[in-house]
Amino acid sequence: MLRSEKQVQIDDLKSRFAKMTSAVFVDFQGMTVEEVTKLRDDLRARGVDYKVVKNKLVKNALAGAPWLGKLEGALKGMTGVAWSYEEPNAAAKVLRDFVKENEKLKIKAGLLEGQVLDGKAVQDQLATMPGKNEARAALLATLMAPAQQFVMLLNTPPGNFVRLLKAKEQKG
Repeated sequence: MLRSEKQVQIDDLKSRFAKMTSAVFVDFQGMTVEEVTKLRDDLRARGVDYKVVKNKLVKNALAGAPWLGKLEGALKGMTGVAWSYEEPNAAAKVLRDFVKENEKLKIKAGLLEGQVLDGKAVQDQLATMPGKNEARAALLATLMAPAQQFVMLLNTPPGNFVRLLKAKEQKG
């Protein structure tokens, strides 16, 4: 590969890492072409970019990052990177579900807001985080709860009065 081609790829990787909300590093050794194609399709359906990368190019793209040293262990062997741009847990969820079906895929590490997560943390923590819509729904439910209780309190006295009148009517 020519030096200019390498620089183009390094610049591409830099821009992906700059835009991401999270990234997951995987080892896909031993997977068939059909399995990798299915993985790519699953990731694409969730809005996740996936690329097979050379470890040296990733190291060059992340040069100067304070957490690069913690990531060194993951940058060995065959490496694929899945970048999430919208929801931090999108790539982790797809990869966790894919690992359940295909044990050849290994999650090496993950990046989330400058923090390096090991493979287990990616599956147990990042993949189980609520998505953007789930978090919005939980926030909306929390914000609406006091208003709903207030409306119930306002409706209680008239309801009790109606039940009292109904009881008087039936009694007498």
